[in-house]
Amino acid sequence: MSAPDHLLYRQVRLDIGLLAARRVATAPVPACPGWTVTDLVAHLVEVAASVAARLGSPAGTAPRGMTDVDLALAEWERVCHVLEPLVELEGPRSAGRMVMDAFTHLLDLHAALDVPPDPGHPAYPSTLDLLVGGFSASVKAHGLPALRIESPTATWTAGDGPVVRTLRAGTHDLHRSLAGRRSHAEIAALDWDGAHEPWLPAFRWGPFTPPVD
Repeated sequence: MSAPDHLLYRQVRLDIGLLAARRVATAPVPACPGWTVTDLVAHLVEVAASVAARLGSPAGTAPRGMTDVDLALAEWERVCHVLEPLVELEGPRSAGRMVMDAFTHLLDLHAALDVPPDPGHPAYPSTLDLLVGGFSASVKAHGLPALRIESPTATWTAGDGPVVRTLRAGTHDLHRSLAGRRSHAEIAALDWDGAHEPWLPAFRWGPFTPPVD
């Protein structure tokens, strides 16, 4: 059974802290063009503070333009001391999206720093469920037939009606593909059991756009 989202969020936050601390604060994060490691952490602080404010307890936010990643991590921890109990009380409405955002950026950081991610990280299952849900809505919006998606640990159906195609991918590659971190060429190279072209536009949804390269 997966851990509650508020505990997963804390785990992801701690993992980002371990990965980002004592790193080059100005190192670029290719998955987030224009961002450095510190910018990535500052973004997560701003998201956390925004959710805290919506839940009725303003917690402040990291000043823009921070160049010290350790200060940004300390600010995130301070905000989360206020935020995490509020999110636990509210339930999954906020926490699921926060975990997905933070975990996606944890994987961005792994890629930027060339540090392999944990293939068994406990945030994969719930964040994949959320990503597949968003992708499924995009499949419907594009008027596409249903697509079965299979990973080594789970199976989903994206879209409505009879399934006409199956996509198989490893957990990590599937997560990166659904979160706009894989190009159309990389998505096409996954294990499809037939023509894949009609579904490629659906990988652009919500905040996610597949990169050109």
